[in-house]
Amino acid sequence: MTTIANLQQAFTAGTDQPSALASRQLKLALDPAGEGVRVFLALSDEAIRVAATHADERFLAGGAAGPRALEGITISIKDLFDVAGEVTTAGSTVLRSRAPATADAPAVARLRAAGAVLFGRTNMVEFAFSGVGINPHYGTPRNRWQREDAGGHVPGGSSSGAGVSVADGMCVAALGTDTGGSVRIPAAFNGLVGFKPTAFRVPVNGAVPLSFLHDSVGPLANSVDCCARIDAVLAGEFFNPMPEKPAQQLRLLCPSGTLWNGLDAEVSAACQRAMQKLRDAGVTIVEARCDALEDLFAAGNLPPDKRVMGRLAETFDWHAANIGVDGAGYDPRVWHRIQLGADVTRAEVSQAIAWLRLWKHRMHEALSGFDAMIAPTVACVPPPIAPLLADDALFFARNQLILRNTAWVNMMDGCALTLPCHAHGPAPVGLQLIGRHAADHQLLATGRTVEAILRG
Repeated sequence: MTTIANLQQAFTAGTDQPSALASRQLKLALDPAGEGVRVFLALSDEAIRVAATHADERFLAGGAAGPRALEGITISIKDLFDVAGEVTTAGSTVLRSRAPATADAPAVARLRAAGAVLFGRTNMVEFAFSGVGINPHYGTPRNRWQREDAGGHVPGGSSSGAGVSVADGMCVAALGTDTGGSVRIPAAFNGLVGFKPTAFRVPVNGAVPLSFLHDSVGPLANSVDCCARIDAVLAGEFFNPMPEKPAQQLRLLCPSGTLWNGLDAEVSAACQRAMQKLRDAGVTIVEARCDALEDLFAAGNLPPDKRVMGRLAETFDWHAANIGVDGAGYDPRVWHRIQLGADVTRAEVSQAIAWLRLWKHRMHEALSGFDAMIAPTVACVPPPIAPLLADDALFFARNQLILRNTAWVNMMDGCALTLPCHAHGPAPVGLQLIGRHAADHQLLATGRTVEAILRG
């Protein structure tokens, strides 16, 4: 497993170099027989080699000019973020005529300042509007799991290329966004760790928005420690991880009800095995109904949908103001969802905001006294791509199921972490830990303990 800590130890010891790492990863990314052609929408091998060579020099120099927090670490950038001199298309064709960005988005600038080697722009669901991961304009990156099986399986979205870039070893980590699960879903589907921070901690300006109400910026990587290191840089903090709690002191809430209903057999089995490992290690897991959460899912079945009414309106308004709303050039499935916000009234938006404000308080009260809530990240294993391309009804049904266990965390403005919990070989499955608003450091500390137990 490639981790930031291990790589930087090797760089410091001289047993590896950032330039050598970048060369190995470029070979994978540029392999015509590999997945790079679908993963990257833009990839400058010259810029990557120059940045990696500068990192070599800093490791050799040592002292005051020595390595920074992410020196030499290759990180791919979701095509939602501005990178100076590059065109931000958000996985679309309608933005290809935009002028190149004049400055990095703050999240990108912080990665660059920390010494990260920016490793290409990754493919994504057009305008981040799906959890499945399909892009009809640029192709869909195939999941590593059963890749050659009848056209392959979805990578999860919307940070689809981000997940595959790390899973295939093309880069060490990836920068993604999460509005309803868009970091956690591709992380879970690709056997990775993904972290969704409390939204306010990382600036979202310089990124094409899906929802200013729910957008957050987070990393996908191979370990909790990797995510914590990158998160500290993104949040403008000094990396100083909280001490891990002993397993015997951890209290986790397992909410009976919707989050555990309708699971694929592989998901249920893997998560139940993981829960038993945690119990055997001394973790207290309290299984109880979470009334606030069940009320949210019940409210989603009533018009107007109190969960997403405000988000739908602001998404439509942004596209109307910045692109136009005739639908030309859009993925029809994305355009269909954007149009859902066209007739939302001011009163409905106000009601939705008020309902969610009160609901957030109930959710935070429900999590009081627990280190985290625990549940499957996604209810299903990665479905095959071909049937979803052919059937709109199947696509929308799968998209709803894939987003079900993650999207509500953004509505709560909480933080969440997904950890791989499947055995080697079977379909990838993620186990999700959810924390209260601004409890990010505590959640990452809990995640370290849980990860150590799951990995044995």
